[in-house]
Amino acid sequence: MNRIILQLVAVGFCFALGQALQCYDCKVGFWNFCITGKIQCDAGQHCFSGVGQAVSLVDIKMKGCLAKVDCNKTTTVNFPTSDSNATAYHMNKTCCNTDLCNGAPALQRAGGLSLALASVVALFVVLH
Repeated sequence: MNRIILQLVAVGFCFALGQALQCYDCKVGFWNFCITGKIQCDAGQHCFSGVGQAVSLVDIKMKGCLAKVDCNKTTTVNFPTSDSNATAYHMNKTCCNTDLCNGAPALQRAGGLSLALASVVALFVVLH
């Protein structure tokens, strides 16, 4: 009997280890606007939130999955032209390793607020 229980615990532990990390994903956002979804990371990846500046002028954001070795680093991407070595953007990528730990941007979280505002407006329309 103890052997069966031990086997069930071992199988359950294997399933728990095999679950992928779930993160928010945003390919690129500008200022505080970033349209997000949810993605599953591959093995060896963490969730990340990236904050940077494009062309030394525009604030940009990214979210998603990132290899552990690339976490908590600042990257620089240059324009791919032969006659220019100008920087396209700098991005500081910060990682975390629990489900949805890279936080949804304001645009996604605004859904509840928009629904509440729509409800109040509808109430005023009905009452008048």
